[in-house]
Amino acid sequence: MDEALRILERYQGEARVLAGGQSLVPMMNFRLATPAAIVDLNRVAGLAGIAETDGAVSIGAMARQRQIEFAPLIAEKLPLLGAAMRWIGHLPTRTRGTIGGSIAHADPSAEIPMVLQALEGEIVARGSQGERRIAAQDLFHAALTTSLAPLEIITEVRLPAMPAQAGYAVEEFARRKGDFAIAAVAVTLVRDGERCTKARLATAGVGPIPIRLRDAEAVLEQKGLSEDAITEAADKAAAEVDPVSDLNGSAEYRRHLTGVLTSRAVAKAIAAGA
Repeated sequence: MDEALRILERYQGEARVLAGGQSLVPMMNFRLATPAAIVDLNRVAGLAGIAETDGAVSIGAMARQRQIEFAPLIAEKLPLLGAAMRWIGHLPTRTRGTIGGSIAHADPSAEIPMVLQALEGEIVARGSQGERRIAAQDLFHAALTTSLAPLEIITEVRLPAMPAQAGYAVEEFARRKGDFAIAAVAVTLVRDGERCTKARLATAGVGPIPIRLRDAEAVLEQKGLSEDAITEAADKAAAEVDPVSDLNGSAEYRRHLTGVLTSRAVAKAIAAGA
């Protein structure tokens, strides 16, 4: 890692880091990225482990998405993340793609940044000045833009372990299986009977960055998990997003999808919870 950081410093922002290459290589093929040098992290030791420490799960930035999808510790402690992995691209891309690469690329439609928000995780970034932790809410600034410095590399992703009784769900709409999400919602709930003691919801594909749906969370935590509360939470979710329009759908279409997917995901999370 020290050598990789020295190379980045030598090229002063003109080099790019290669993890799984599932985003960088296509961008280079289309000449959307023309780095002066490629810093390949694939032979850096110790960047792909998955372990539990102090109530949180630590995932090395080079852990492959397919590895995370089937890791027993992820299934036990972070089932929402495991569920989200199955929505990512196709088998070949998940086999090569990494958790750190997806977060650093910051594609608005990516599932991993959405889950990072829903689970209130953080990343560990390393640069020439040492390490620093960046919370999910402070990481994403705009489409394909994060608060990482040009000479920093993500080394680790840390996510608090989900309560054993938590319900969870990921709902996504895309044109075809494996396509980029036109809209997606991730939900995790902790319930006590009809009461909801903790609700966390986040989006992908709707706006330039993944966001927490805090107004929808507040409705569920204050009014419970009745059908009326779910409907109100879905309406709040649709109202608090700032959608983009593109060839895949208008802003109003994405706003509508956000409400529909929120309702479906909350209902599924309730059914999945203890």
